[in-house]
Amino acid sequence: MRLTSSRCKVLRAGPSCASGVLRLANARYNSSAAQSIQPSKLEVTRTQQPKQPPPPSSLVFGHTFTDHMLTVPWNASEGWGAPKIQPYGPLSVEPSATVFHYAHCLFEGLKAYRDTSGKVTLFRPDMNMKRMNTSAQRVAMPTFNGEAMVELMKELIRLDKHWIPDQPGYSLYIRPTMIGTQPALGIAPPKEALLFVICSPVGPYYPQGFKPVALYGTTEYTRASPGGIGAYKLGANYAAGVAAQKAAAQKGYVQNLWLHGPEHHITEVGTMNAFVVFKRSDGSVELVTPPLDGIILPGVTRDSVLALAREHAAGQSRVPDLTEKLVVSERPVTMKEVKAAAQDGSLVEFFGTGTAAVISPVDRIGYLGEDLHIPTGPDGMGPVSRPLWKHLTAIQTGAVSHPWSIVV
Repeated sequence: MRLTSSRCKVLRAGPSCASGVLRLANARYNSSAAQSIQPSKLEVTRTQQPKQPPPPSSLVFGHTFTDHMLTVPWNASEGWGAPKIQPYGPLSVEPSATVFHYAHCLFEGLKAYRDTSGKVTLFRPDMNMKRMNTSAQRVAMPTFNGEAMVELMKELIRLDKHWIPDQPGYSLYIRPTMIGTQPALGIAPPKEALLFVICSPVGPYYPQGFKPVALYGTTEYTRASPGGIGAYKLGANYAAGVAAQKAAAQKGYVQNLWLHGPEHHITEVGTMNAFVVFKRSDGSVELVTPPLDGIILPGVTRDSVLALAREHAAGQSRVPDLTEKLVVSERPVTMKEVKAAAQDGSLVEFFGTGTAAVISPVDRIGYLGEDLHIPTGPDGMGPVSRPLWKHLTAIQTGAVSHPWSIVV
């Protein structure tokens, strides 16, 4: 649905908001009535200096941004203020804001796709909004109405949809972010916050075809621990991993493989969820990913891969070219098991999943002074990751109709 034009303020002679009535009765996502974001109060200020989108071939992930952004302020006494779509530009935040001192920062990442008919869709935005609220709760920041935010993001995307390159594999990366803006020192829940959304046109993660990555099994650093913040998409989670990634690069590896505990349980691949495929003695193939035990981020792509694989294994919805003898497991997996499988030939493949790359195959893991070599096909992928990637991206781009694709 779209926002009612008579209730949406448009500044500087911009076009009216799209017709339709937004209903907020469902999917409140932990927000109380006093805190509700109200899309009907949206104000739109169109840029007076629109930029020319650059040639798609020149795009570098996350370095180019569209003409507009969405902002929604919050304070403890009044709740959520009026949403605004305005020209992309610097934020006015005081140097004493809590985001700079106590890491009151969380974010999400999702994509908008354009199909061959020109229709623009978002992929499972409800999942991102639910996770964002969970992250906000973990650091004592305000929650919000997820359905309302999805409607506001749709308005932003409609305004800047011409930034989505009209070429296969390209999309618009959407980055919702929340920061604490209260100008005060002292460790406490911030009394002021800002929720904002920016957009960036991006190309295919592997423009020249899939290139498997080499991982370094990190034992010197710990990404997360039980009771910590590993399961939440917080800025603090990512800053601490940069030094470990830099150290892995110096050793000749592309990314970290995060291991946990004395048994070196596999947790995540850099900033992605980890999947391992084993060949079993009965001829079946087991797709394994570690369970969501509190230290692993509940990835939307992870959930999508699991859902598609499980429906296929149950005979409910077939994934073309995927083996019928598939077993899907969420269980702990250690480097000892992976190493043994690599040595006896039962390791089929290893890959990561995430919004940016969707699926990223792995061909080598450095572990305790030696390299484990992971099988990959001629195209860089494996017999399980390849059909899952093809089917999932077909859903995302609209080639295959699916309820996960939400029309903008």
